[in-house]
Amino acid sequence: MPMIPLHVSAHSKPSPRQLVRWGGVVCVAFSMFQSSSNAIAQSSTPVVMNAEMAESWAKLVLKGVDTEFPNKLSLVYLNKDQIKAPREHFPAFYGCYDWHSSVHGHWVLVRLLKDYPGMASAPKVREVLSRHLSEENLKQEAAFFARDEQKTFERMYGWSWLFRLVIELDGWDDADAKRWRDNLRPLEEVLVRRVRDYLPKLTFPIRIGQHTDTGFALGQILDYARAMEQPELQDLVIDRAKAYFATDLDYPVHYEPSGHDFFSSCWNEADLMRRVLPGPEFENWLTQFVPKLATQLTDGTIAPVVVSDVTDPKIVHLAGLNLNRAWCLRSVASALRQDHPLKRVLNENAESHLAAGLAYINSGHYEGDHWLATFGLYAIARVGVVDGGQ
Repeated sequence: MPMIPLHVSAHSKPSPRQLVRWGGVVCVAFSMFQSSSNAIAQSSTPVVMNAEMAESWAKLVLKGVDTEFPNKLSLVYLNKDQIKAPREHFPAFYGCYDWHSSVHGHWVLVRLLKDYPGMASAPKVREVLSRHLSEENLKQEAAFFARDEQKTFERMYGWSWLFRLVIELDGWDDADAKRWRDNLRPLEEVLVRRVRDYLPKLTFPIRIGQHTDTGFALGQILDYARAMEQPELQDLVIDRAKAYFATDLDYPVHYEPSGHDFFSSCWNEADLMRRVLPGPEFENWLTQFVPKLATQLTDGTIAPVVVSDVTDPKIVHLAGLNLNRAWCLRSVASALRQDHPLKRVLNENAESHLAAGLAYINSGHYEGDHWLATFGLYAIARVGVVDGGQ
């Protein structure tokens, strides 16, 4: 059965039980709910990745990584001579509207190529990755990031996705992948130095539903440190994570989301701490962190959200929030013991969020299409999750 992705019109809201067909897997995308309702979206069969989805998402990302404009730069210029077009600054990661989206778009291409090497787009994916991730291109990007006036650029969100790309390539027994991975080393080394310099100075964590959220970044950096066997970096991240979050109590989860969040700071924090704390300690921490969780998972407090306008680059962030919550809730559930009373309801809530978020991928509007496949793949592939916790 062919894949029929759901396309959401620019200003429409889905019907109460809109169906999405993913190569024969049928799931309920989401139930409509207003902020005052207590309904939670219900999904049926858990969504799984398949070859048709891989091909569709590969094409979507391939288009984005070579789309230089529109582009959102957020740079510090010391003089007018530094003002350049995106490709002149970033010959590898110039597309997808902004640098970080380009980086995690490349991660999507690598992951799909690894998992579906026979997909029709595979030759094109290899060609694009070889062209973008060349030694010359990445040396130029490393030199850009090494400039002192750019030390805050993409801190730490874009850095985190670069590390995730490195993890995906490292150890892959593929000649092209080995070359791409080696070419990334200069930029990787600059960003590791940036992290080591920055974290000891970050007195307070940043709790926000967008790029600079500390919980998300530390989770990615910790995965990188462990994968690359960098114990000093690992210890630094764990130390800072405990300093920032170990004593958190009564998180006001009912205040989320804000109007254009694509992250839940609450659940990014929990996703980090399940990496940091042993199972029993994490369970105790979670009980204090969100003490009313059993109720809030079922009364509509933590429920999928609707995007009112997928053409608005900020409002469409909410589609990503659904996917972010999905992967965090599933990750938290994975760290709990099998008989924990919250395990089932966490997974059920996660599936509802996943179905809701997937409904907005391939909407036909670049505002979301330049990045949402990344969040979808991350959620479906259970990236960074080890059942049973650390």
